[in-house]
Amino acid sequence: MIVFRSKTESVFNVFNTFFLIAAALVCVAPIVNVLAVSLSESADAAAGAVKLWPVNFTLRSYQFAFEDKLLLSSYWVSIQRVVLGSLINMFLTILVAYPLSKEVREFRFRTWYAWFLFFTMLFSGGLIPWYLTIRELHLMDTIWALVLPGAVPVFNCILLLNFFRQLPKELQESAFVDGAGHWTIMWRILVPLSKPALATILLFTCVGHWNSWFDGLILMKRPEHYPLQTYLQTKVVSFDASALSHASKEELANLMAVSDRTLKAAQIFLAAFPIMCLYPFLQKYFVKGIVLGSVKE
Repeated sequence: MIVFRSKTESVFNVFNTFFLIAAALVCVAPIVNVLAVSLSESADAAAGAVKLWPVNFTLRSYQFAFEDKLLLSSYWVSIQRVVLGSLINMFLTILVAYPLSKEVREFRFRTWYAWFLFFTMLFSGGLIPWYLTIRELHLMDTIWALVLPGAVPVFNCILLLNFFRQLPKELQESAFVDGAGHWTIMWRILVPLSKPALATILLFTCVGHWNSWFDGLILMKRPEHYPLQTYLQTKVVSFDASALSHASKEELANLMAVSDRTLKAAQIFLAAFPIMCLYPFLQKYFVKGIVLGSVKE
């Protein structure tokens, strides 16, 4: 089949292609610059000579970063948080979204529960009650303090229930006729058909847990329990120069060889690297699920 395109459409496609390429380069350029700075000599980075390619290539900044025990421990805390938090979030999101995707005749109080969840998106109990609740539950300075308070992401529940509502009702009705219950229908029919939506929500969940730093700063008492982003916030954003007075001669020598800028660049790139590795595996589902909930019956 031959498809004829008008001249206007061809011009638009060319313009659109160049625009998207330019937008992608604008997004990628800062990441490439951070990587180039982290792989360059400290003198060149301090002089501003590094753009998109390393100058006098060296891995000294990464070597120094991996020698930081607190950085490695915070990396492990963030990995635990992402794994535990994502599993809990996805499980509870599915459990909440399935009944709320039903019609009122099937679930009598469906509208009331939906509005109750939506209300929590607009109003919260406040920072102090949130902190006191976690403290009274004896979750302070534990991994569960980072995972359980946000166990039910309401926004994700709304996205998923709208996706469930788009799926053909005939599938569920035929399963009921064959004797399947709600649990079987949810896990054996709806969940396998919702891979685009679940992949999109999983990506949002992983990024949210990985990038969160404020709760770790408040709820963790010891630096070795900080998640990665909290640790980087204390090191990169709020760098304390008084710590140099407690450094050994060997550490001071390393600090002289590795500038603060190249070390920060290495730490920032190490923090972003896992998410950059995760995205390609979810991309094909993310493209399909990015418009989830936009079409309703």
